[in-house]
Amino acid sequence: MSKRWNGALEKKGNYVYEIPREYKKGMRVNGRIFTDEEMIESIKKDNAPEQVANVAAMPGIIGASLAMPDIHWGYGFPIGGVAAMDMEDGVISPGGVGYDINCGVRLVRTNIPGEEVIKDVRKLIDEMYDNVPAGIGKKAKIDLKRGELNQVLDRGAQWAVEEGFGWDKDIERIEDQGSMDAADPGRVSGKAKQRGEPQLGTLGGGNHFLEIQKVDEIYDEKAAKAFGIEEGVTVVMIHTGSRGCGHQIASDYIREMERAVVKYGIELPDRQLACAPVDSKEGKDYFAAMACGANYAWANRQMILHWVRESFEKVYREDAHDLGMDLVYDVCHNIAKIEKHDVDGKRKKVMVHRKGATRAFPPGRKEVPKMYRDVGQPVIIPGDMGTASYLLRGVDTGMDLSWGSTCHGAGRVMSRTGARKVFRAAQMKKEMSDKGIYVRAASDRVLEEENPGAYKDVSKVVGVTHNAGLSRLVAKMIPLGVMKG
Repeated sequence: MSKRWNGALEKKGNYVYEIPREYKKGMRVNGRIFTDEEMIESIKKDNAPEQVANVAAMPGIIGASLAMPDIHWGYGFPIGGVAAMDMEDGVISPGGVGYDINCGVRLVRTNIPGEEVIKDVRKLIDEMYDNVPAGIGKKAKIDLKRGELNQVLDRGAQWAVEEGFGWDKDIERIEDQGSMDAADPGRVSGKAKQRGEPQLGTLGGGNHFLEIQKVDEIYDEKAAKAFGIEEGVTVVMIHTGSRGCGHQIASDYIREMERAVVKYGIELPDRQLACAPVDSKEGKDYFAAMACGANYAWANRQMILHWVRESFEKVYREDAHDLGMDLVYDVCHNIAKIEKHDVDGKRKKVMVHRKGATRAFPPGRKEVPKMYRDVGQPVIIPGDMGTASYLLRGVDTGMDLSWGSTCHGAGRVMSRTGARKVFRAAQMKKEMSDKGIYVRAASDRVLEEENPGAYKDVSKVVGVTHNAGLSRLVAKMIPLGVMKG
């Protein structure tokens, strides 16, 4: 991370700031940050706008280099960054996706009143802790048959459901139906497969979690009804990604892209933006491998959902169907996708990078499940530990502003190392207990790193996305119990 940002920044509205393309040699488009007067100060502190400007210099970028209000410093691209590239003369970059390919969130509804769950939350969290492997280095509780991981990489959540992990109707409630067609396991290294095989069906560590929540407030009755959400009921949120498999895919192809930059004579302001033309062999290989990482993550979350349902069944001695444990939706927030968008009055295919950003498509788009098409795609925004999370929906204005993209969470204001110096696990547990929240973590370290003080206020972040027209608020959820890896 570099010094504090002191570059050119022009306020273009209550929730939009622009970095003019004249700010830096090589910028092809403006940078555009969605935020407000209060949060722009914290954004300047970690110099993330410099990365927005750097991305604006990438070949084939169209529109603007975008950043969501939860923006913070990342590898190459800022976390919270969105960039669309022309399919003919644009590039694809692993830095625009991140190391945790398809890190994402899924929301599960229930028909259990939140007040009833409060007395059982300790049992539920403990049961999930025993049932879902969690923590850094934790191994899976299933053994894959020879060659079976290739099926996971090829078919994602669809493989998991066919293997008995979940319900058939789950698939239609997952972004891309839980499987990207571009996946080619042959483009994934043996080392990535070796790392991924023992971790399938595990939560991992860091900011990944399982959380039991109560719906505290409804803002949009029509959308909430469509999503099956009512005030006062219990929901469960699952947040994890592609584990060591996705990390290794990223590592492998960053090295590949560094060679491609030289091969194709691509000039970049930051070597971490290493990339290759979308239609080159290197670009196509990375996209196929990245799709495998995305499919792994969807299979991973699908298996965890299955074990979460089992945990509720054991505590309540009732079938998960009878408990109303339907999947609301599953969104990914580290991905590159080929999508059709309006560009200069024409419908075109573009390569959209979303890194720490969530797709938020509006009503009517065919990518939105039929049961939600009248209200728009569900958007799931987790808070940091012990704070509220939000359910939003995609809207038409977001397509024009941000390629149908919105924020993905609160966004860090303090590094994990910095957080460990300031916060103590025992104090965190006490504060959570005082709020009536039961927390169980694989280590004290993660409680220190994920302290709410290390993050922005998620309510302010989603407030900006709502007011800016990127996505619209539907419901607010508050935590009752948290399981951390």
